[in-house]
Amino acid sequence: MVKANLTVISNFIFLGFTHYPKVNVIIFVLCLLMYLITLLGNIILISITVLDSHLHKPMYFFLSNLSFLDIWYTSSALTPMLANFVSGKNTISFSGCAIQMYLSLAMGSTECVLLSMMAYDRYVAICNPLRYPIIMNKSVCVQIVAGSWVTGCLTALVETMSVLHQSLCGNSIINHFTCEILAVLKLVCVDTSRVQLIMLVISVLLLPMPMLLICISYAFILSNILRISSVGGQSKAFSTCAAHLTVVVLFYGTALSMYLKTSAIDSQEIDKFIALVYAGLTPMLNPIIYSLRNKDVKTAMKKLLIRNPLCAFLIPSSK
Repeated sequence: MVKANLTVISNFIFLGFTHYPKVNVIIFVLCLLMYLITLLGNIILISITVLDSHLHKPMYFFLSNLSFLDIWYTSSALTPMLANFVSGKNTISFSGCAIQMYLSLAMGSTECVLLSMMAYDRYVAICNPLRYPIIMNKSVCVQIVAGSWVTGCLTALVETMSVLHQSLCGNSIINHFTCEILAVLKLVCVDTSRVQLIMLVISVLLLPMPMLLICISYAFILSNILRISSVGGQSKAFSTCAAHLTVVVLFYGTALSMYLKTSAIDSQEIDKFIALVYAGLTPMLNPIIYSLRNKDVKTAMKKLLIRNPLCAFLIPSSK
């Protein structure tokens, strides 16, 4: 068997969605729309939280960080695919592949931790409102966000380096639309049990555990909501929690099905569409679900429109 070190290969070739030539254009249009909506929604949210002093609160501090994450996450996954489709070249350099893999893993891992911390923030705000300003003070919020970034970036570095130090069988064709770590790992011709163990440990730490924390937080939140005497208040609270949990299940569910599935289940074609969900659809929904339906955010948007009418062409109506 001929072995070639990964650094010898100068370019990789993406197969992308070539198995579906009739829907290639449709997939491109959908991905382009998701990317543009993601950029617009998250940039608007970041701008509003920075410009409006009434949104200088822990919840919106976390949301603006989530928006920043989503912009980078979607850009790292979808931008090369869109560019390749337009140019007609389905190739990427080795260094480009390494950077894309690291950024996607780092942003995704950081989001896993941050979403769980945001659920904890909501738990404290709803179940312990009197102590909320003390528990979630500015210093704690900065530490939580910094901890999320450090955790995500370090785990991504470990995973990326563990794969890039492996050897290939002279194969440079990636059966994916991006340098997804599992797709690149399939090109390795040596024993990958050590790499798979590293990825398993990191996946367990970043997927089931944060999701469990989110579920526990929302269980306490829902229990507290049931004590609300107002039917209207209960309905509104349930609606908000349901929307949040929908995004959480969509993000963690698709990621779990990718990184913690058994070896007997192996379908690259299904994995591509799953990747589109957590790399494209979820970042697009986050600003809509978490913020643009929020009363405070809508009020801030109206104020911004009054001060700067030109923004009306960029910001959708919040009526």
